[in-house]
Amino acid sequence: MDDNRGGSFVAVRRISQGFERGNVYHSSSSSAEVVAGSAAWLGRGLSCVCVQGSHGDARPSFDLTPAQEECLLKLQSRIDVAYDSSIHQHQEALKDLWKLAFPEEELHGIVSEQWKEMGWQGKDPSTDFRGGGFISLENLLYFAKRFPKCFQDLLRKQVGDRSVWEYPFAVAGINITFMLIQMLGLEAVKPQSIVGETFLRFLSVNEAAFDILYCIAFKLMDQQWLSMHASYMEFNTVMKSTRRQLEREVMVKDITCIEDMPSYSLLSQ
Repeated sequence: MDDNRGGSFVAVRRISQGFERGNVYHSSSSSAEVVAGSAAWLGRGLSCVCVQGSHGDARPSFDLTPAQEECLLKLQSRIDVAYDSSIHQHQEALKDLWKLAFPEEELHGIVSEQWKEMGWQGKDPSTDFRGGGFISLENLLYFAKRFPKCFQDLLRKQVGDRSVWEYPFAVAGINITFMLIQMLGLEAVKPQSIVGETFLRFLSVNEAAFDILYCIAFKLMDQQWLSMHASYMEFNTVMKSTRRQLEREVMVKDITCIEDMPSYSLLSQ
């Protein structure tokens, strides 16, 4: 097992195969047992296994076309925005996420115990956004709108033979955003790897390429989780495996756009 570093996190004990409202992500002992531990959950520690380099990362920088540079700057401007609970637009975006996730249940406040049902670590999701920023919320919103069935399947853990101790959905999503930023080297002026350079070609074709890659990564992570029969202490291992798979797929010969990635088809299943 990998050495887990970082701050505390909350893992949730799965009670049954079917998702019952309040029975998976909830702090009440009547519905689920919660355990605290030490791992690389960005909501508390900002230490993510995904920042570690993998094969092929140490490469010279690449020159960008004007179109690629423009797309990179637009994406970087999104990455630079921190989540701020005092900004009305940010609050409304968070409320929109709740409506998309649980349209049948009214949210009783921007700070509420209900958020734990989505896999936030506490009653105030703003404390979990450190490291992911506002773009991680935008990624979740895009996923919920563009691929609603896949989003709901992952949120409600409806596919596969699940482990007893499951990963928190929303916080896992923030980790995925952070992993992709690191994997693609998006905070650099120029891409530092062939993977990053290839992604910028995808981005110049489709400005939603990062959001789509996020959806692919989330679905792929869950698939890896199931195939590895993982539990919460293996989350870092699952993320490493997911990153390696994404890097391989980005580099598949003759792929010209993000929708050509092999795992893109998983989103429609």
